[in-house]
Amino acid sequence: MSHSPPILIAGSGIGGASAALALLKKGFDVEVYEQALELTEVGAGVQISPNGARSLDALGVFQELNALSCKPEKKQFRLWNTGRSWPMFDLGDAAMTSYGYPYLTVYRPDLLNVLVDGVRALKPDAVHLGKRATGFSQDADGVTLTLEDGSTARGAALIGADGVRSRIREQMWGGAKPAFSGMITWRAVIPMERLPERLRAMVGNTWIGPGGHVVTYPLRGARLLNFVATIERQDWREEGWNIPGTPEECARDFAGWHADIHEIISCAPSLLKWALMGRDPMPAWTKERVTLLGDACHPTLPFLAQGAVMSIEDGVVMARCVEAENGDLPAAFKRYEAARIDRTRRMVLGARDNTDRFHSSELGTEEGAQVYLEREWGRAPIQERYHWLYQYQSDTVAI
Repeated sequence: MSHSPPILIAGSGIGGASAALALLKKGFDVEVYEQALELTEVGAGVQISPNGARSLDALGVFQELNALSCKPEKKQFRLWNTGRSWPMFDLGDAAMTSYGYPYLTVYRPDLLNVLVDGVRALKPDAVHLGKRATGFSQDADGVTLTLEDGSTARGAALIGADGVRSRIREQMWGGAKPAFSGMITWRAVIPMERLPERLRAMVGNTWIGPGGHVVTYPLRGARLLNFVATIERQDWREEGWNIPGTPEECARDFAGWHADIHEIISCAPSLLKWALMGRDPMPAWTKERVTLLGDACHPTLPFLAQGAVMSIEDGVVMARCVEAENGDLPAAFKRYEAARIDRTRRMVLGARDNTDRFHSSELGTEEGAQVYLEREWGRAPIQERYHWLYQYQSDTVAI
């Protein structure tokens, strides 16, 4: 490991842990400052497409996570009221054939755990808990990170991986407020034994209807079902991830939807809700020895299933840039930004564009849905929207 001053990382979520692990594997020292008193993730599912699986392999944790994950046998659309199904793009053998890696559905805490375990295997004391970043100062030689408890940390550079409400981003670029998207999302993780047999299949379902959609898929060897339901609604705009709701409120939001949706809602041990906020892609995210990563610089709506994957890719590419610049961190951070900004912008805008594809008024009837799905979700448009995502190789892409 390098004997130079460490690279400081604010935040030890999926993005911060990925960056820390990638840098340590390249021989660069890191110190990670995390606001939480213990490392936990929201108990929810996350989809890891082949490009994300490749990035995890570059970090040395793919095999471990693969063993904890699910590989859906298929993914299909279901019509909101009748339940009629249409095949979606193939996630099984075709993913391996085309991209060399599978498409996984993962329990989010498992993903964080394998990343943090990888960090601690290389540097046991790298992660400092209960240390919320509040600001920084930098000079020609390094960066001083200020923490909420009054302490400071000094390092060669700073990576702001402190999430969608990043204090580091706010100091660098101001506190621009996001715009409410007009949608709220419900989330639950449900033990499979609570569900009837017909709802336990190793299948990813995307229920689509006018003004809303519902995604379900298995987790942890099909012991859990992930449930994420988005509806257009204007009366509630709180962004936090952990705000409890009731089955009755969720059921009202999906009145008229298929009985399977309501059965899943009724089986949920708890339901959380939050308002979805839209943010425009940033034109830049680096200033000298300070840069941003993950949700701190490219938060996205969850309609392309790439939020976590983007952060993991960031970490892999950043470490490659630091290595390529021989530890010249201002140059490395600029190189990292240049390598990632166009791709992440396209991902954020692609997720925004998918909103209308999931919520179209044409989905009101089976006849309208048939025409719509052939036009928007046939082989050619799927290839155009997803192939460029999945073929990306963060470990070898030009930097």
